[in-house]
Amino acid sequence: MAPRGLVLYLLSGFSMAILSVLFVSHPNYNNSYQNGLTSTNLSLPHSPNGSITKTVWPELEFSWRIVLATVIGFLGSACGTVGGVGGGGIFVPMLTLIVGFDTKSAAALSKCMIMGASASSVWYNLRVLHPTKEVPIIDYDLALLFQPMLMLGITIGVALSVVFPYWLITVLIIILFLGTSSRSFFKGIQMWKEETVLKKEIANRQETVVNSRGELLIHTQYEPLVTREDKTQMQILRLNLRWKRILVLLLVWISFLALQIIKNDVEVCSAWYWVLFCLQFPIALGVFGYEAVKLYREHKKRKRTGNAESICGASIEWTATHIAFCSLCGILGGTVGGLLGSGGGFILGPLLLEIGVIPQVASATATFVMTFSSSLSVVEFYLLKRFPIPYALYLTSVSVLAGFWGQFFIRKLITILRRASIIIFILSGVIFLSALTMGIIGIETSIEMIRNHEFMGFLGFCSSQ
Repeated sequence: MAPRGLVLYLLSGFSMAILSVLFVSHPNYNNSYQNGLTSTNLSLPHSPNGSITKTVWPELEFSWRIVLATVIGFLGSACGTVGGVGGGGIFVPMLTLIVGFDTKSAAALSKCMIMGASASSVWYNLRVLHPTKEVPIIDYDLALLFQPMLMLGITIGVALSVVFPYWLITVLIIILFLGTSSRSFFKGIQMWKEETVLKKEIANRQETVVNSRGELLIHTQYEPLVTREDKTQMQILRLNLRWKRILVLLLVWISFLALQIIKNDVEVCSAWYWVLFCLQFPIALGVFGYEAVKLYREHKKRKRTGNAESICGASIEWTATHIAFCSLCGILGGTVGGLLGSGGGFILGPLLLEIGVIPQVASATATFVMTFSSSLSVVEFYLLKRFPIPYALYLTSVSVLAGFWGQFFIRKLITILRRASIIIFILSGVIFLSALTMGIIGIETSIEMIRNHEFMGFLGFCSSQ
């Protein structure tokens, strides 16, 4: 199975990074950093000397900083949603280095931008036909399979981010982001070559085609790669909406949100805290198990009847082994995403491509799932008053426009060039750029911490809250 290499790479990189703590941490380092750490995001909300960074909220006024941030935010949102990865690795450095926010507020605003871009992309995708079949372009089977496990993994990763040292998170960013971006890039090259061969075959058939009577036809029109939209917008919308499955996803979202809100008002590491934390497991496993059994039974039924058509967008056999493998991928992707503060999109997008989902469906499905995870973070950050409302409204509005127009232009470009591999290259580029920006910032901060003899090992979970 193709994704095994990706997951093996993620697990090995994760393990190597953790083991490296044994060689870097030193008992004589100052533990003041340990006592002050409260971050649960990708970026460290602390100054290099170990003290907690003060909240910095610049005034929203017209300046070159706002103009530059708007341009970067628009382009990042447009490309991030097209690739299905969000773009948090671009937004956080932009908000801290250009606008001037502290890293904690920047991470919260980044989630607002991801939510806005994802929501507008979902709305656009709901009005687009599937490129090859009469089915929704959003694969609800895969959404129901991955969303609960992804959200469970995100909560686990957020908890681990309190324990992991900042330099270790930087190492994970570089290893995992570079790995997934390079794998996606080679996947895009492979698909580009296949599209080139297909285009040549279509061109040959257009030049010379023989009809049923043996007559030679010249310049005969051939069916394009992207199906013609011969339905009305309302018909397409009804085809793409599956209310029962959306309701299930909303119930999972509400359940996780309620647990997070209640847990925030409970003493850390108390008995009720761990009870509420563990309640997330039956919710996620229940929805995942229901969908897994459904896919398994449908696959068995189709196999008995000799129907070789795939159940959903993924071109894999839904055996017990593969279903268990998908659950591992969902938890792993969510854990790493929560640990790095990215929401898991940079793993879910490449993973969907690895299991055989076509780029258009992979992008639409990943963006759909990412809307739930990012909105959950936004609501929680709002209750904790982590971001200024004026900036949040402005940047979210920019992202909403960027998500819609990004999808519009890329879909038109795919129709003209007949190359869906463009989506894969955009996905790879966004992940690589995120690795570059976050890696450079993380290395600079880690070097400064080493010079100041900061504590570089694992932190206590209960004492770090």
